[in-house]
Amino acid sequence: MSDAQGIPVITVDGPGGSGKGTVTQMLARKLGYHLLDSGALYRLTALAAMRHGVDLDDEAALTREAQDLNVAFEPTPPGEPARVLLDGVDVTRAIRTEECGDNASRVAVIQSVRDALLQRQRDFRVLPGLVADGRDMGTVVFPDAPVKLFLTASAEERAQRRHRQLLDSGVSVSIDDLLEDIRARDDRDMNRSSAPLKPAGDAQVIDSTGLSIEEVLERALAAASRA
Repeated sequence: MSDAQGIPVITVDGPGGSGKGTVTQMLARKLGYHLLDSGALYRLTALAAMRHGVDLDDEAALTREAQDLNVAFEPTPPGEPARVLLDGVDVTRAIRTEECGDNASRVAVIQSVRDALLQRQRDFRVLPGLVADGRDMGTVVFPDAPVKLFLTASAEERAQRRHRQLLDSGVSVSIDDLLEDIRARDDRDMNRSSAPLKPAGDAQVIDSTGLSIEEVLERALAAASRA
């Protein structure tokens, strides 16, 4: 870890739907840095458990799933999420379902799972630099990062964004149900005993409610330039 500490890292934390995934990818492309979608690792653990018949209350089995993940990320054209492979199968869309996201939030509260994935996340810190997207990137995984951002937005705004995404994908879902799920996930993430969702003490908080993605990127780049 000591050899990697001089490699620049920008952490982008925040709740789901705050825009951090899109901003993280845009920052990484703009700066020529590597990208870490830490949330994908928890989603992949949850998906692997679902596909292997592992009960989400079985902490020991879930930890083994996290330790044994056979994962690969493949680059895609700008504006598209990275292609994610689990056991050689494309699961890019499968890990973005509401069910998988909810299960990932449940898996993420288990300390032994977090421990298993911690070093894997830190191994992404390679030259020329890294932009890391998650919920505890600035507080736990890269506490020495020189640039820490925390993106947020109102629950209502995030529900609207998710609703539009699902409609664009041909999925019809109640916006009231989405809002309820988002609030429940926020409560679970913010109140878990291990690495609760919160801004690092030295993070810049950006509220993306009512902002375009270009405006959020501009604020993020400005924060990076001051580091």
